[in-house]
Amino acid sequence: MSTSDSPAVGIVGLGGMGTQHASNLAALGADVVGGSDVVTEARDEFAAAFDAVTFDDHAAMYDELDLDAVVITTPNAFHEPAATAALERDIHVLCEKPLADSLPAAERIVAADEASDAFCMVGFSNRFAAAPSLFRAYQADGEFGDVEAVEGAFVRRRGIPGLDSWFTNEDLSGGGALIDIGVHAIDYALYLAGFPDVVEVSGVTRDTFISGESYVDPDDFAGGWDATEGERDVEDSATLLLRCADDTTISLEVAWATNREPDHEFHVRGTEGGARLAIGGDELEVLGSDDRALDHHRDTALSGDPDRDRYVEEAAAFLNGVRSGERPAMNHVEEGLLVQRVIDAVYESSERGTSVRLDEVEGVSEDERAAKLE
Repeated sequence: MSTSDSPAVGIVGLGGMGTQHASNLAALGADVVGGSDVVTEARDEFAAAFDAVTFDDHAAMYDELDLDAVVITTPNAFHEPAATAALERDIHVLCEKPLADSLPAAERIVAADEASDAFCMVGFSNRFAAAPSLFRAYQADGEFGDVEAVEGAFVRRRGIPGLDSWFTNEDLSGGGALIDIGVHAIDYALYLAGFPDVVEVSGVTRDTFISGESYVDPDDFAGGWDATEGERDVEDSATLLLRCADDTTISLEVAWATNREPDHEFHVRGTEGGARLAIGGDELEVLGSDDRALDHHRDTALSGDPDRDRYVEEAAAFLNGVRSGERPAMNHVEEGLLVQRVIDAVYESSERGTSVRLDEVEGVSEDERAAKLE
């Protein structure tokens, strides 16, 4: 396998995200040589756009092309087979979030990563935005002291994906709003807190809007709503609280749909100062207090480069790892596994009606998941 300046890359899943990743990687000097998808039209469009060879099966692409790396952007249920097959062939992997559709599947990806000479990086792109980059720089200088609490929201007022999409089908997605956008919120909060050891999780999931026969969608986010079509066996919102070993707490609201204003804002409370920033945002507000001259609050607004593209920054980090053969420092697969474990703990906590210790979470097996869908 080559580690040249123009590594050979394949894309698994040739929809919008797959095409975006391919464009970013090509702009950064990668050679996008192949793609795989079960949809013929997607393969044809990708082949024309990137002059790439396409396949209807990822394993065939891995075997027939000399790939250095792959990017996986399929529905969640197909992350694990595509990722493990690549790692078994020592092909580096960038896997879109979440790591998998279930905890057992995520654990198999981690095991394949550990046994491989290649690495798996998880696509938590929001870490690469300007605001969290500024936060981590100021945090390294002691601006916030010890982080004690993170509060955040990733809330849409009305934003349930279309009923004919895989997002609302548990068999393909593994869950609803929690595993789709909640995964971003959980990762973002843990990243800002420095990935403390999570001890206990309490959560409630709801299907208030997605289970109804009608749905008011003023922005036409879902492209229409026909209750007679498509699967919708997932949640549309969740509330969760994480307690960590060092008594750091993380509280999050996640919703595809809810009766409140949209919100992507996070608050970090530290012993020396605090911060406010949004998921995917460019601006960081540093919150402090001072006694020079007189007691006062000292709040500072910092602005990053608005042209900074978090997906491009993520692609650059991945390519640097592929070229050097060294695992990127960001978005480690073990962090993806922790996020997956928290997600499963929220589902278990909601079902039980009580908090759940993280070390007791084993996840729902594929047999159990299949039985629930029968």
